[in-house]
Amino acid sequence: QVQLVESGGGLVQAGGSLRLSCAASGRTFSNYAMGWFRQAPGKEREFVAAISWSGGRIDYSDSVKGRFTISRDNAKNTVYLQMNSLKPEDTAVYYCAARTKAIATKEYEYDYWGQGTQVTVSS
Repeated sequence: QVQLVESGGGLVQAGGSLRLSCAASGRTFSNYAMGWFRQAPGKEREFVAAISWSGGRIDYSDSVKGRFTISRDNAKNTVYLQMNSLKPEDTAVYYCAARTKAIATKEYEYDYWGQGTQVTVSS
């Protein structure tokens, strides 16, 4: 079992920045590929970014590429999502997720999920 706890969400104006953190506990963090997903009201949960266990492979959705940066610190059992140039359409609950295999972009491919953190971007 892996427990994931997100933090860092909040209210920010358009054009601003936030950094989300996801702290993992329970198993060896470095064994897991990590992903960030988000769900806006009335919409399906969607992929945002993912990073391999070593950090050597990274993937982003087209909607955040160039604005968001995913990173991880295996010594701290934490994955981060740096979000810059935020837009109102980035408003959503952001979830981190873990899986034991290679980097992935589909929700069903992840085994463990956090409870989510709300990000609200005002115009």
